[in-house]
Amino acid sequence: MGSVGEIKSVFEKSRRVGGKGLRLQEMLGLFLKTVSSLERVYICVDPMDELLPQHRSEFLRALRQIIQEGQNARLFLTGRPHIRGELDRHLPEGAYAIRIVPAQGDISRYLTRKMDDDHARDPDLMTQNLKDDIMKTMLEKTSDM
Repeated sequence: MGSVGEIKSVFEKSRRVGGKGLRLQEMLGLFLKTVSSLERVYICVDPMDELLPQHRSEFLRALRQIIQEGQNARLFLTGRPHIRGELDRHLPEGAYAIRIVPAQGDISRYLTRKMDDDHARDPDLMTQNLKDDIMKTMLEKTSDM
């Protein structure tokens, strides 16, 4: 059930038959077999919002199938708030959402450190005005979260 030998055999067969490799449904079937042989499986996807929108729906449908058929599978997804509606449409009810907002001080320290690193590599990389504009804009954007 989902053994390494079985997975290897399916991959080799797919190369011989079509030469294009496995399709999503074939991969999903193998994954579900493997998942069912385990006591508990945790799937972590970080960050969902960076998945191309044209592929995200298909990926979310596959995750839903994994959850429904593999009762022992648990998901942990991260992403920006703008994809919450899409997650709600594709995943089963009862999912929990935890909103995590970075502290302004943490953002400021991180940006300062990164800009200082850039300055150490190339002092002519940016002016103080540019640094100030970056800091101001980033802090404004994150305060809207």
